[in-house]
Amino acid sequence: MVRRFSGRATRLLSIAVAALAIALPAVAQTTMVKGLVRDEKGQLVEGAKVSIEMVGGTGRKFEARTDKKGEFIQIGLPSGRYNVTAEKDKLVSPVASVNVSVRAPAVTELVISAAAAAASPEGKAKSAELVKLFNDGIAAEGAGNHDVAIESFTKASTLSPNCYDCYYNIGVSYAAKKDFDKAEQAYKKAIEMRADYSEAYSGLSTIYNAQRKFDLAADAAAKATQFGGGGGAATGAAGGGNADALYNQGVILWNAGKIPDAKKQFEAAIAANPSHAESHYQLGMALVNEGNTAGAAKEFETYLTLAPSGPNAPTAKALMDQLKK
Repeated sequence: MVRRFSGRATRLLSIAVAALAIALPAVAQTTMVKGLVRDEKGQLVEGAKVSIEMVGGTGRKFEARTDKKGEFIQIGLPSGRYNVTAEKDKLVSPVASVNVSVRAPAVTELVISAAAAAASPEGKAKSAELVKLFNDGIAAEGAGNHDVAIESFTKASTLSPNCYDCYYNIGVSYAAKKDFDKAEQAYKKAIEMRADYSEAYSGLSTIYNAQRKFDLAADAAAKATQFGGGGGAATGAAGGGNADALYNQGVILWNAGKIPDAKKQFEAAIAANPSHAESHYQLGMALVNEGNTAGAAKEFETYLTLAPSGPNAPTAKALMDQLKK
């Protein structure tokens, strides 16, 4: 027996097929700098003043304070390079150089000590060289000169063998070159040095996803979610967890064709951060797939409210208009 669809059912099926054919979403992007402050014994430091100064003679400077967990975060910074230092009770940290961009969060860990406060001229010279190499690497990376960036970060890692941020950025540049084997090695090296390095796990999930190694990608994304939780202002958390990591895990599941599982991750990301626009968009797509037109239209409408000029705004508007007819 041939099954005939009503006109509305046919239209909904067409919408669902069209929606599923749309290009897969990009990994969520965040503009911020965050990190930890410890003392020379490895203890987390509460109430440390963190100075975040833009490089290049602009004079732009921001300050943050660490919370009870020794964590600090500053969001809404203009893109660019920054020197970050921490201070408390006349103890200071060496300068850490980071790049703030919409491509990925800037993450660092600062250690305050009397030794850093009274660093020798030789130590200051080495620190200055390390900062220069790191800054040069960030600048080259931002300009797309990934071979130069890799060279700079590699030299920096020679000066500071425990520079997990150096290895993370080496991984970023190799990933941009699509040299996934070397990117994987660099990310794993960063994780060896810092087991809770959520951004390195996110990097692994991205390169595994690009190679269609979906099981490995899902495992890495789960680690990124595990260690990326408790981001506070970074997530806008209302329900706990890291919205970006949850969203990225949903993308991996979506790419693997596991739409119901992906839907759960997008819902969890929204619970963590109700203003996470891309999660609303992807949840709308999942609801279209289920035939839930009213729910999908609502999610697309929310997306357009949060990101009226976002990358998926034209598609969201077109789908919402069709679903409301």
